[in-house]
Amino acid sequence: MAKTTAARGRDLDRGGLSDEQLVAMLRNMLLQRQLDNRGFQLNRQGKIPFALGSEGHEAVQAGAAMAFERGRDVLAPYYRDLGLALGVGMSPFEILSSLFARQTDRSMGRQFPNHYTNHDLGVMSISSIIAGHCTHAVGVAAAFKYRGESGRAVLCTTGEGATSQGEWHESVNYAAVHGLPIVFLVQNNEWAISTPQDMQMKVANVADKAPGYGLPGVVCDGFSPIATYRVMHEALERAHAGGGPTIVEAKCYRFLSHSTDDDDRTYRSRDAIEERRKLDPVPRFEQALIEAGVIDEALAKRLKQDVLRETNEATDAAEAQPYPTAESLYTNVVAGDYKPWQD
Repeated sequence: MAKTTAARGRDLDRGGLSDEQLVAMLRNMLLQRQLDNRGFQLNRQGKIPFALGSEGHEAVQAGAAMAFERGRDVLAPYYRDLGLALGVGMSPFEILSSLFARQTDRSMGRQFPNHYTNHDLGVMSISSIIAGHCTHAVGVAAAFKYRGESGRAVLCTTGEGATSQGEWHESVNYAAVHGLPIVFLVQNNEWAISTPQDMQMKVANVADKAPGYGLPGVVCDGFSPIATYRVMHEALERAHAGGGPTIVEAKCYRFLSHSTDDDDRTYRSRDAIEERRKLDPVPRFEQALIEAGVIDEALAKRLKQDVLRETNEATDAAEAQPYPTAESLYTNVVAGDYKPWQD
């Protein structure tokens, strides 16, 4: 006998999330996948010089974004954080304005593609230097503690490759010593460009490094947005309450090349990627919600149509914007009216 919708709904371990939140996470994942594809398409068309993909990271970022407290927390992202940027409130138009380097871009076309920023939403500008933004994130967390701003935390994200950089270790150590309100989310997709994890570290998990700093380290299933949300919610709540930092490692996979400038066929096989595709978080989560009775196939289809429409409209709108003017070249470079290049 087939289960009823109500009975099937109880089968989903939803981590305390409502139907609306679960559907919002699925939409985030669908939009992230669509915008990822659009960036690569625009590059192949010669309309943008460069793009980075987060395909395979959708579940990690949708879950982490759901745990992020808008208006309180600060996000220090890295270049593969499209889903997090979307999940905390950035729009496809903002993302595409950045890719096209148009005047409507928050950094007015000065920042590298996929370097998200929106200070109104608490999204920090980041450094292109791998792990360089970790020190900035720790500085914000230190300011929260110094000012006594309880209930606020910083979410600092990286890939596992960044944990081989000195800045990451310095940042984690400083945060641990001073008990700062920060969560270090490591999205372990197994590849630091062309370098596999076993050529970077002798431990099985990045989270295994946490005890060396006196911190808790947690590994979660980065192919599940609910599993990621549950761990990230707990870690952020710990930081909000003054419990200090946590290192969270989300196991995922990078399905695409590192960037549009990378040919991943030189260091991994197509068979290896296809094997990981069996864990693709987007269709898996969609199917899980259908089987649980949270959505039906008709709603899933409408979500995909809506995401494609929004992406197409944002692409056309962003591409139609003007480039920054030459006169604006030196704005937002130094504070005040000091113009040393004119002295």
